Amino acid sequence: MCEQHGKGSIMTKKKVYPPEFKAKIVRELVEGDDSVGVVAARHHLNANMISGWRKQLFDDAAVVFAQEQEIKKDREVQEKHEEEVDNLNRIIGQLTVERDYLQRRLRKKLDELGI
Repeated sequence: MCEQHGKGSIMTKKKVYPPEFKAKIVRELVEGDDSVGVVAARHHLNANMISGWRKQLFDDAAVVFAQEQEIKKDREVQEKHEEEVDNLNRIIGQLTVERDYLQRRLRKKLDELGI
């Protein structure tokens, strides 16, 4: 947004609100008994902006549930990978013990043979 003042111009930046703040305001609006205008006045915000946030929330509500399913699938995949890593670490440990045992036996045999 740009306002002309004489020879130069002054740029005004649009305020960007974090998602947590928007959610707090819309939750207050939805859960409370106050109108959009009252909530807007309480927080020194524009009522149309709050109405837009509320519309966005309800328009995108299905995305939240879709993401919930994706998160659950991701957790299941993560758990499966962790199980695989645990199993591989167990096998590595077992092989390390076996290797160390065989190295000791080989050294002992080589010492007995004088090699």
